[in-house]
This record gives sequence, C-alpha cells and structure tokens, in this order.
Amino acid sequence: MTSLLQPPLLTRLLAAERILVAGAGGGFDVYAGLPIALALRAAGREVHFANSSFSSLHGLGMDVWEAPELARITPDTRSADRYFPELSLARWLRDHQLPDTVWAFPPTGVQTLRAAYRALVELLDIDAILLVDGGTDILMRGDEAGLGTPEEDMASLAAVAGLQEVPQRLVACLGFGIDAYHGVSHSLVLEKTARCSSTR
Repeated sequence: MTSLLQPPLLTRLLAAERILVAGAGGGFDVYAGLPIALALRAAGREVHFANSSFSSLHGLGMDVWEAPELARITPDTRSADRYFPELSLARWLRDHQLPDTVWAFPPTGVQTLRAAYRALVELLDIDAILLVDGGTDILMRGDEAGLGTPEEDMASLAAVAGLQEVPQRLVACLGFGIDAYHGVSHSLVLEKTARCSSTR
C-alpha cells in the first residue's frame, strides 16, 4: 500500500523479489539507479544491473557472451576500451562487497534487444524491471523543440514494453534538468508528465 512515506515506485518494486535495474539510454544511465538499487538490496531484494552500452563490446572475448547481444561484464573482464561504464560499475560493486556482474547490451534494434532482455529475464528469473533514464528525454515524443538523445531510450522502452511475462516494468527519470545540455525544454517535460498523470 502506498503512503506519503513510501512512493508508489518503491511500493511496486518491493512487491518483487528479483529486480533488474537497467540503464535505458546507455552511458552512465545505470548509475542513476544505484541509490534505488542499494535501498532495494537493503530491504532484502535481489537486484541485478544492466545497461545499454556504448563500449566496444564486440571486441571482447567470446567468454563474456551469455546470449546473442548479451554480455556478462565482471571486474575481471579484459578490455582495451577506456570508456567502459559497465566495467567501472562492476569494479565498484566488488570494492563494496556487492554482487559484481553488470549485464551489457550493444546498440541494436528493438526486436534484437528484446530477445537479449528476455534471455536475461529467464536466466535470472526477473520479476521486475526498472528502466532508468539519467535525465528525462525518454519522455520525448518527437514533436518537441529539443529531443535530447532519445534513440537508445526509445529502443529500451519498446524492448521492455514487449516483455509481457515480467509483472512489473517501470521507468524512472532521475536527474531532472540534466538534458538542458542537449536542448530539452523542461517545461515540455513537465507538460508531458502532467498529461500522463491525467490519463491514468
């Protein structure tokens, strides 16, 4: 039951046992989900991390590939790529004595990405997915003055929306204001949020 002391997002996530916190737009989006993930772990939930990746995943060894377009990144993964947020997160998790696998998806289309998500859901028996956008451009529709960088967000959103077998599929926009750097009008973000709220 929701209350002033517990937002509906947490109420729905706490009803699950095995939660995937996934960066929707790649890069460092998954990092925005860390506070929620750590709170869920403290509440006794099993939490896993995944991210749409901009790193050179196809340059990694064959041993990292759990399924097509699904790479298992651990602190010991070897890569010459200096930009590798998933590897940095895996090492941070190990340093803090936490489960240290981070799953990574290379850039791909919706159907292929959905198949990779489905393989991960089955592997980990996931019953909730929290897609995290480190910003707000996942809410963009296409008719705004500035869109930010929504391509990867939209692919993740469409991929996860089709996973009807997962009872809870949620989106969190964390970092209001960040996308001003990419030309997003945050008055339009608030307008879209209000419109979504009024149609529920």
